[in-house]
Amino acid sequence: MATAAATSYFFGTRFSNPAQNPSRFQAFFNFGTKKSPPPPKPKKQEAKVKPKTDRLVWLPGAQPPEWLDGSLVGDRGFDPFGLAKPAEYLQFDFDSLDQNLAKNEAGEVIGTRVETTEVKPTPFQPYSEVFGLQRFRECELIHGRWAMLGTLGALAVEALTGVAWQDAGKVELVEGSSYLGQPLPFSLTTLIWIEVIVIGYIEFQRNAELDPEKRIYPGGKFFDPLGLTNAPEEKERLQLAEIKHSRLAMVAFLIFAIQAAVTGKGPIAFIATFNK
Repeated sequence: MATAAATSYFFGTRFSNPAQNPSRFQAFFNFGTKKSPPPPKPKKQEAKVKPKTDRLVWLPGAQPPEWLDGSLVGDRGFDPFGLAKPAEYLQFDFDSLDQNLAKNEAGEVIGTRVETTEVKPTPFQPYSEVFGLQRFRECELIHGRWAMLGTLGALAVEALTGVAWQDAGKVELVEGSSYLGQPLPFSLTTLIWIEVIVIGYIEFQRNAELDPEKRIYPGGKFFDPLGLTNAPEEKERLQLAEIKHSRLAMVAFLIFAIQAAVTGKGPIAFIATFNK
């Protein structure tokens, strides 16, 4: 082996580690230097022009992201922070973990991988991604429906009782539980427990449904007794109308909250001040 090493040094050859694979070796002859060919001249890159879209977008002239293709009802290409972007995972090469090397280089990025495998849905984990487009739609609809109920309730209660929505809890604590000025045979604590049990049962039943479409549009005799969504065209129109009203109601209730915090008045009382 010493003779082989000396010969390798004299002729400029290099043997691989015989302990790893004694039947193979690599030889690199260095009888002279050879200049590497000059690098090719970079070609002029043409500016990529994004194609204009004819679909409705949230801002005139805005370019919707590629993951919002308009197939979802009410999709207007609004995702400035990229929260609904599909998750991509970087793939790295192996690190050079060799104790015989003076310096071990870390593996470089060799590509990206998009997670497509869906986990088996359960009532506790119905979606594979926390930031998924389908989950965002479900959250948007649920928040929008609550906002529509809250906006209508704030206007109706103040119109019928004269009490602003943000002060309704104070009246309940002082005068007891009531609804639209009519007393209720329950204490406030009992009402809270009834709400927790009823809403908790409804949410449990909703999470037991693992079909994403049925989770947000259950339909049936309880949620569509008139059969308004039997026709596909009518169903899509009603879904678009609902999501538009939901977004408007969320903005309206946000304005109600800011208005109550700044002026201390309800929406009707605030509008009435314009006549004075």
